[in-house]
Amino acid sequence: MGCGCSNLSACCWSLDQNRSIPEADNVENEDKGEEDDLPAFREYSIETLQMATSGFAMENIVSEHGEKAPNVVYKGKLENQRRIAVKRFNRSAWPDARQFLEEAKAVGQLRNHRLANLLGCCCEGDERLLVAEFMLNETLAKHLFHWEAQPMKWVMRLRVALHLAEALEYCTSKGRALYHDLNAYRIVFDDEGNPRLSCFGLMKNSRDGKSYSTNLAFTPPEYLRTGRLTPESVMYSFGTLLLDLLSGKHIPPSHALDLIRDRNIQMLTDSCLEGQFSNDDGTELVRLASRCLHYEPRERPNPKSLVTALIPLQRDTEVPSHELMGILHGTDAVPLSPLGEACLRMDLTAIHDVLEKLGYKDDEGAATELSFQMWTNQMQETLTSKKKGDVAFRHKDFRAALECYTQFIDVGTGVSPTVYARRSLSYLMSNMPQEALNDAVQAQVISPIWHIASYLQASALLALGKEDEAQAALREATELENKKNATS
Repeated sequence: MGCGCSNLSACCWSLDQNRSIPEADNVENEDKGEEDDLPAFREYSIETLQMATSGFAMENIVSEHGEKAPNVVYKGKLENQRRIAVKRFNRSAWPDARQFLEEAKAVGQLRNHRLANLLGCCCEGDERLLVAEFMLNETLAKHLFHWEAQPMKWVMRLRVALHLAEALEYCTSKGRALYHDLNAYRIVFDDEGNPRLSCFGLMKNSRDGKSYSTNLAFTPPEYLRTGRLTPESVMYSFGTLLLDLLSGKHIPPSHALDLIRDRNIQMLTDSCLEGQFSNDDGTELVRLASRCLHYEPRERPNPKSLVTALIPLQRDTEVPSHELMGILHGTDAVPLSPLGEACLRMDLTAIHDVLEKLGYKDDEGAATELSFQMWTNQMQETLTSKKKGDVAFRHKDFRAALECYTQFIDVGTGVSPTVYARRSLSYLMSNMPQEALNDAVQAQVISPIWHIASYLQASALLALGKEDEAQAALREATELENKKNATS
């Protein structure tokens, strides 16, 4: 990939101080409709977040290092079906609740379609949690470094760079120019396959914590000297991300810059991208990365000039991101199983047959707990209620099933996702969709990866006329069912 310049190093590193870069339009006011759909920042109770994440279940962890990380991110779902990401900080991270709340509120005022926006926080007792929009389609690190179906296309990589620059431009315009530990794990993809910048990096991991947790080889040189994060440090990290996009690997900047100085650009470029871009486009991205990685902070560009430089490089702008990414999308996203098809067409009789055949096979540990307590008269009566409910359910006497299962649940001595699922269907059969949804959610709280609970939520949501939420629940149920079948 040639530059057409006799000195590539000079080409990439020179910054003409007299050349003015036209400022890009502010992205702040774009896509207002979507932002207006977001609720205002609020405080959540720990009880609400425990319910949303099934008690911070290990199965709901989505952060990079799992439960071993000092600050763990969980996926969850609120009672109104909004999907959320919950970051739970180490207990000693933010000892001052007021300081944590002030920081979170400031970040929570930001609303932009280039961000995975912050919806709220929780600071009850020693707990410190952030609540953000959940992005379904994973991180840039996953799609760039650990791809399975297809490597990310060149045009999509340039789109990621532009969207990230626009996110940083917006944050800067709102007085939040500092972003902590910007890396490929901080960029997440929404339902449409569009990249967004996680709001979590707009707050430090702790009051006195470091702004960079990654390998020192990727840390801005001035941060190593002073320990202070500046807007220019963020631009350095942006440069490392441009190298990630160009190479498909996490290459230390010093090594990449050596390759650039030696005009060995081919060694830097991802071999999967062969034939997908012109020399000029490749050279321009290298030049931008080099400017961002300049040793002198004042020589680095700002987000506005990055946006201006990246806009002309965009190609196939009419093609949706999910197509470029090869992400399944919309109602045809995932082929439905027979149970999924039954839920979609609201065939409650077919769902009943599945639940009846399944019995209590998925009630892990619940039967043991019940048999251990059988010696008490109260427990004996409770078990009788459950058995009567099962008989009524089998004979499709849903009114009697509701009454008996409610008696069992109200005693509260045994926890059974299957009983909640059966009562949920009984409510659906009795034209009580909201109660059915509540029970289906409760079944998922008890058993986070149980596909039946998600399928019942989909049916209840369809009965309530909530098509979009129902499709999301169907997709989740199908993925859970596929995972279960793959491991069984």
